[in-house]
Amino acid sequence: MLFNSFDYFLFLPIVFAVYWLVLNKNIAQQNSFIIVVSYFFYGCWDIRFLSLIFLSTIVDYCVGLQIFRHRDNPILSKRWLLASVFFNLALLGTYKYFNFFIDSFLDMSSFFGYQIKSAWSLSVLLPVGISFYTFQTMSYSMDIYYKKIKPTKNFIAFMAFVSFFPQLVAGPIERASNLLSQITSKRVFNYDQTADGLKLILWGLFKKIVIADSLAPIVDDIFANYHVYPASTLVLGIVFFSFQVYGDFSGYTDIAIGSAKLLGIELKSNFKFPNFSRNVAEYWQRWHISLSTWFRHYLYIPMGGSKVSKLLSVRNIIIIFLVSGFWHGANWTFIIWGGLHALFYIPVFLMGRNRIYADNVIAEKTIFPTFKECLQVLLTFSLVSFSRIFFRSPNLKDAFGYINQIVDQFSYHEYIHPDGYRMLDFYLLLAVFVIYEYVIRRNERKPFQFKYRGVRLATYSLVVFAMILFYNNSGRSFIYFQF
Repeated sequence: MLFNSFDYFLFLPIVFAVYWLVLNKNIAQQNSFIIVVSYFFYGCWDIRFLSLIFLSTIVDYCVGLQIFRHRDNPILSKRWLLASVFFNLALLGTYKYFNFFIDSFLDMSSFFGYQIKSAWSLSVLLPVGISFYTFQTMSYSMDIYYKKIKPTKNFIAFMAFVSFFPQLVAGPIERASNLLSQITSKRVFNYDQTADGLKLILWGLFKKIVIADSLAPIVDDIFANYHVYPASTLVLGIVFFSFQVYGDFSGYTDIAIGSAKLLGIELKSNFKFPNFSRNVAEYWQRWHISLSTWFRHYLYIPMGGSKVSKLLSVRNIIIIFLVSGFWHGANWTFIIWGGLHALFYIPVFLMGRNRIYADNVIAEKTIFPTFKECLQVLLTFSLVSFSRIFFRSPNLKDAFGYINQIVDQFSYHEYIHPDGYRMLDFYLLLAVFVIYEYVIRRNERKPFQFKYRGVRLATYSLVVFAMILFYNNSGRSFIYFQF
């Protein structure tokens, strides 16, 4: 069930009404209802996937209890933690990476002159959101092991934590300290929270329908036919894809956070206007925040983080970004994408500028950014967009072919939309979108926070009108569902 489908907008009001009008006095019934609707929501893709999420829930629920039970025995508690890690990585490895390892082994054997004609392979569908909920359940076991939380004995609450439908298939990846603690606490209906949730859903739909889905046909055409287009068109394809993937993923996150608000739950932020980042380090503090913090807390810091020598810190950075790339998909293109971000990040780290923008936004104390800030933002956006050639391309051959075509065909020709629309309309749309995001950049959760009611109503009207104008009933899935 897609967030941008009519099915979801029949589903969500029914869930909201039953949750608050029928079950509002009993938290146990609310949590049980969350499980039922979440399993229904997830089962709409493929009912067979439900067994995997249920199995993952049981394993980490039991492991959490055992880790806590043996908390005074480091050997036993670590063994139980490793059991959780092994199970979840085995689940990921089987469904997401098994064929990748087999194919890589065959390619390597062929490179060294050994021709292997047969090998094991699996013909299985990739379960939607498996990379997200396995990381969420793993973090629960790790937090218990590191004594940051205590395990819950409430299995119903834990099931609701793992399967909570707004963030189940594409995040944010939640920690038990935030989401589980809210699920085990009584929720009270709050009008302002509900209103904020509806506004976030509206803004998320705008980013998905008007920005991401309207740019998708152009991006698809350019990347599919890159060998016949000049450099100007290929650069346009890269820039448009950057806006497409941002509108798509951050739009999903806004709808997820808004939907959770309707149920009295506050999810963590996952995007904080990353397109205004002044270096790659700031970009990763603003893009897919739940994943970057997950890797920092559970991989980077345990390896020593930045508290070791510069050489070891650089090694840790490279490992983090390569693993992050591999998390995104079983393809060498994602690994190179992660490696490029490591190369972009390391100079910033060595110069000690990786945390200087952690707590502020561009032009925080003035209305307009400085010329230096504009150059920094443009450079960061260019580097990130270049890396997305590998993120978007289906294989390395096409990725390097795309880059080679830019170099060989360094010329300008006006691009013609595949469906005949005026390209000027898309340029103006993106310009307005960037300006609007700059205006609201200080608070990603309140996209319509204007002082005057008339301005708010006018903005709502324009957003709805644009969604009607750009809506395509093809119902494009969200990009990060594939991860």
